[in-house]
Amino acid sequence: MLVWGSFIGIIIIFLALDLGVFHKNDHVIKSKEAGIWTAIWITVALSFSGVIYWLFDAEIIANPTGLTPNNAVLKYITGYLIELSLSIDNVFVIAVIFSAFKIPAIYQHRVLFWGILGAIVFRALMIIFGVALITKFDWIIYVFGVFLLYTAFKMLRSHDSEFDPKSSFIFKQIKKIYPITSKINGHDFFIKRMGVTAATPLFVALVIIELTDILFALDSIPAILAITADPFIVFSSNILAILGLRSMYFLISRMLQKFRFINYSLVVILAFVGLKMLFSHHIEIAEWVSLTVISVSLGGGIAASLLIPEAKEEEKL
Repeated sequence: MLVWGSFIGIIIIFLALDLGVFHKNDHVIKSKEAGIWTAIWITVALSFSGVIYWLFDAEIIANPTGLTPNNAVLKYITGYLIELSLSIDNVFVIAVIFSAFKIPAIYQHRVLFWGILGAIVFRALMIIFGVALITKFDWIIYVFGVFLLYTAFKMLRSHDSEFDPKSSFIFKQIKKIYPITSKINGHDFFIKRMGVTAATPLFVALVIIELTDILFALDSIPAILAITADPFIVFSSNILAILGLRSMYFLISRMLQKFRFINYSLVVILAFVGLKMLFSHHIEIAEWVSLTVISVSLGGGIAASLLIPEAKEEEKL
């Protein structure tokens, strides 16, 4: 428990420094700043693999799945890359939500901060629940595998569909609970008008982002559980990837149109992980194979998006 408590404590310190020091004053996050913070978070996450090695080598942490230090590091990095890859799809949705509710760029970081904080709590609960299921019921891994294959198929078929936050079920339920105003009052989530407390667009965007992240976690958590059922590796790789999501959003949200083929990369990753789950009791796939498939799929999608020119629509006469 000491290791878990220390890790969670460090995460809380990181978050406190983020909002209380580095982003104390609301400001627009430029690409250069986002790039620096993205590099910092990726460096922190990859450096943490050294901590993973030390924990398992010195037998400081419980090792229910009997991992060797080297194997633990490979599983951690693979899990981190899976979550980072699937987070890219989340970036697209966040951009649509901010655009739909006209959230000024100056307040977007604060909304994402609170969204990430809530995501950490919900994902921790989902990881505990998922690990418990796999540990107690071996057959549940087949359910996760089929679900990931279905998700990959659905993503392949619906990559052109548009998401409208204002017509979503979540938005309609918020309207039933709180009056909603279109007025933005600084970074406030609520304002009082004529004695009535109304939710601002910032609060509505926050709730929709929060609940949307839970839906994305339904894909990413089983995907990481396909790599390992070790709870600490699953939790740490997932959380460190989420922490870098905010800076990644500000880095690539302005280049969304360039990543036209990234969805196909995610389809390949989800399909591979789903198949790995289905055949886990019959075929043992080395971790370096999983790491290679994920890296090549993601890199291939990015390279294809940047190198293949976009087909121009024929002008109608």
